[in-house]
Amino acid sequence: MTSTLEINTGTSGFDLDIGDGLAEAVIDHSAVRANVRTLVARAGVPLMAVVKADAFGHGAVPVARSCLAAGATWLGVTRIGEGVELRRAGLTAPLLAWLHDPALADLARAHAIDLSVSGAADLAAVARSHGVEPARIHLKLDTGMHRSGCPGEDWARLVRTSAELERAGIVRVVGIWSHLSHGGEPGAIATHRQLLMFRVGVAIARSGGLRPTVIHLANTAAVQSNPALTRHDLVRVGAGLFGIGEGLRPALTLRTKVVQVRAVAAGRGVGYNHVQRTTRDTHLALVPIGYADGIPRAATGRAEVWVRGRRAPLIGEVSMDQVVVDVGPEPVAVGDPVVILGPGDDGEPTARDWARWTGTNEHEIYTGIGHRVPRRHVREVTDEPATEGAAP
Repeated sequence: MTSTLEINTGTSGFDLDIGDGLAEAVIDHSAVRANVRTLVARAGVPLMAVVKADAFGHGAVPVARSCLAAGATWLGVTRIGEGVELRRAGLTAPLLAWLHDPALADLARAHAIDLSVSGAADLAAVARSHGVEPARIHLKLDTGMHRSGCPGEDWARLVRTSAELERAGIVRVVGIWSHLSHGGEPGAIATHRQLLMFRVGVAIARSGGLRPTVIHLANTAAVQSNPALTRHDLVRVGAGLFGIGEGLRPALTLRTKVVQVRAVAAGRGVGYNHVQRTTRDTHLALVPIGYADGIPRAATGRAEVWVRGRRAPLIGEVSMDQVVVDVGPEPVAVGDPVVILGPGDDGEPTARDWARWTGTNEHEIYTGIGHRVPRRHVREVTDEPATEGAAP
């Protein structure tokens, strides 16, 4: 076969009206809202929408608005700066940040951000911060993750000091919480150990004079697997907002377009190091998205994309800015849409497929989508829902 090349002349084949026109991530907020409603119904208690890491790459502010409109009553983030972004956007719902620099406690208080406290150092930093009202804190007990949280042997002392500061009007203990290592496995021994330790920890806190407003433990996996066992006063849902989990709808579609097409004979090496070769006379389509945009290099030789109503495999190594797709004997055209991942309605790959191909989870696939891929929001909520209230 003689190699021929068709070069892009600028016709996209579909509308990419943001950025450089090479790729976009479309976030369907109707899916986000549907997921929130489903999870609220399953949990049977108020829901904290966890919009950390820019809402898993979906866009923190617009996603937070959709979640609140659909029935979430709290927002959760990891870092104080993420919370400040939400406050500056005008969102007033109760808001918790749980992995923070104690030196920024003043900033958190100024923006009405609740802080997680895992030990004496955290508590001291919050107590030193300045504000008219007591600092709002959630005491975190490590029940077995051995990650963040107060170790069990230090819990009684943390409770006692917190109660003293609360009586002095310096802090207000709003919540007590922990995190499950096997949230999707209600029958796991580790889960039952954590549940027992959490119950004991809450009892110690109450016997020490604390009266938290919310006790929270369950994450998305726990809400889906056994909410009655883990839900308490509040559930924290992150992954489920974006369609990660059974019975939920993925909200993000990552798409791009064909920018070059060439006919290539059998046996030709493709890409760096020629890790793959064509096995037949075929057509190769160049797609302008690579590992800088979130396409994992581990997908080399495994992944597929959706083009012209069918799946087609990647061929050759994933490059920083581009991948090559083997589209077979029938050529595609420059400008043809290419779906990298989506909800799977038409057979296109999903984030779950990409996670399987690359040996990771859907969370990493979504959060790995690079910043130079513009996000386009459809069916979003443009104003803060009137049903929200100021933090209680």
